[in-house]
Amino acid sequence: MKDRNRKRGTRLSLRHRRADGLALGEEPVPELEPHEARVRVLAVGLCGTDAHILAGQFPSEDGIVLGHEVCGVVTELGSEERSPLSVGDLVALEPHRYCAECSFCRIGKEHLCVEKRGYGVRLDGGMTTDMVVPRRVLYRVPDGIDPLIGAMAEPLACCLHAMDRLSPVSGESILVAGCGPAGAMLVALARSHGLAPIVVLEPSEERRRLALDMGADAAFHPDELHGEAVAGLADGEGFRYVVDAVGRGSIARDLLGVAKKGGTLLIFGVADREDRFALSPRDVFERELTIVGSVINPYTHGRSVALLERLPLERIPARVFPLEAYEQAFAAQREGREKIYISPHPEALAESRSRP
Repeated sequence: MKDRNRKRGTRLSLRHRRADGLALGEEPVPELEPHEARVRVLAVGLCGTDAHILAGQFPSEDGIVLGHEVCGVVTELGSEERSPLSVGDLVALEPHRYCAECSFCRIGKEHLCVEKRGYGVRLDGGMTTDMVVPRRVLYRVPDGIDPLIGAMAEPLACCLHAMDRLSPVSGESILVAGCGPAGAMLVALARSHGLAPIVVLEPSEERRRLALDMGADAAFHPDELHGEAVAGLADGEGFRYVVDAVGRGSIARDLLGVAKKGGTLLIFGVADREDRFALSPRDVFERELTIVGSVINPYTHGRSVALLERLPLERIPARVFPLEAYEQAFAAQREGREKIYISPHPEALAESRSRP
């Protein structure tokens, strides 16, 4: 459905209803409040969270517009005078809203807010032709950045928080299990933090090649985890940092087994809520192991946007579908071969990507 075929003051949105699944429909564009901005959405990255929502494995509002990895162009600003944004700016969305009153918000841990709401989860997200959001959740993307790369600001911000949770020391070793788009970003960040060697476990040959392109020193099939080649890269002592970027209890268990004494396991992938793995408290005690989790992206979005042009994110294979082809887009995501995007304005996206 082209813009010219829609009624004035309406937008095209993809909503998910638990009873009926996904449906595309025309609806009124929300009114613009003084503190808000209107954004023409160019690109929305599909995330594992979206797939979990569709499968009923992640809590969300019924009837929500999906999409939280969003990049678009500001088309209108509310009447408040102060704003670092201008009409025409390319912007990335920081997709979380906090209550500012709970005990976590009051100590600077808004990402743990008990009333946290996310765009594309509990608030209408980016799979729509036009979004209206508070200006404070928008970050200006540097000139010349591909909007597809701009939409990576959100997952990259999550990966930055993951690295912050590790507090990495330059020169130490890291093993990352999984090299989907997020795993690939973690590899690039590990390289930028000076970690070495960087080793990746990944069953897909294509993704193992991607890991090397993103800065890994070596990439192996998971079946080789306990082989001599992997052990040799860890000097026989294990890895200082081990990261589950898949979200599976069995992987976390195996990674703990190859962690160095004093090492850290980071659980980054989103596991099924019922997933479990056996843990030996004695082993954790004797080897002084640390286990940490990492969720979303507190205070890392600005840093993420600044890194968009400094990391080789363009090496992550990508494929774009128009909003109307959402069924094909989610089918392609399930294949797991590329980073999948939906574009509500594919012609405007193509024009933006063609500019030098």
